[in-house]
Amino acid sequence: MRRSSVGAICISLFVAATAPAQTQEPRLHVLPVQGDVYMIAGPNANAAVQVGDQGVLVVDTMPAALSDEFLAAIAKLSDKPIRYIVNTSFLPEYTGGNERVRKAGVTITGANVARDIGDAALGSALLAHESVLDTMSAGKTPLRPAGAWPTDAFVGLRKAIYFNGEPVEVLHIPDSTTDGSSMVWFRRADVVSTGAIFVTDAYPFIDLEHGGNINGVLDGLNRILEITVPSHEEEGGTLVIPGRGRLCDEADVVTYRDMIAVIRNRIRNMIAKGMTLEQVKQAKPTFEYDREYGRTTGPWTTDMFVEAVYKSLKK
Repeated sequence: MRRSSVGAICISLFVAATAPAQTQEPRLHVLPVQGDVYMIAGPNANAAVQVGDQGVLVVDTMPAALSDEFLAAIAKLSDKPIRYIVNTSFLPEYTGGNERVRKAGVTITGANVARDIGDAALGSALLAHESVLDTMSAGKTPLRPAGAWPTDAFVGLRKAIYFNGEPVEVLHIPDSTTDGSSMVWFRRADVVSTGAIFVTDAYPFIDLEHGGNINGVLDGLNRILEITVPSHEEEGGTLVIPGRGRLCDEADVVTYRDMIAVIRNRIRNMIAKGMTLEQVKQAKPTFEYDREYGRTTGPWTTDMFVEAVYKSLKK
């Protein structure tokens, strides 16, 4: 005799009621990318991790509240110490865990010397553009505590290190989301970690107060496209870890770049016609993209993005 549907439902309810409680869904997810590079995806930001015989290199440290989970995720990838941290900007979603993660690491000396320096309590080296250090440490009440500041601040457009048998380039993109924004290129693995310059679920953040500019954002997206090479039918090949959102390839960056260029050009044309900021907002220059990237609430809304584009083009 076939069991009745009511009976099946009752059995299902009994099993559900007597099953052990489900563990909480993890907030961080680890994804192997290519080579020795992994992506750790979080709700508000992504990080990149390179592992190897020399140790661990981390790109961005996520919000402070996730530091314990972040370190636990790294420990599952490698039992080697964290040697380098690279910050792609000063923004809290990328640097909030700096102090905690840095203290968990160990600095090594440069050049060809791989032994630990005398005071291992110094933690891992923390690398970022000089503008990041300036912003974090400015004023009587600094934006971040001293333990979270970069220990190795570079100037210019490029800082390269050779770690775990791989050239790793930190590429500064001036005046993009901020004046200190960078991306990290793992050359052997063929992976780019972009920080806030490229995200998949929102319009790019532009911090006008700290040098952000829509044209700089487009420069950054075009720089990514100079590096990336697709594998087959414009898919695969170089992989891109965005500042937030899913793992991408060149085609995803092209789509995002083209969308930002269209919006920039529309607003630039409206400015040329003498339209005010409010008139530009009412004209909805982002309309067909808002379903995917727009926000009406939260820390970065569509109106805020349009205003930032307008003001950066009016400079």
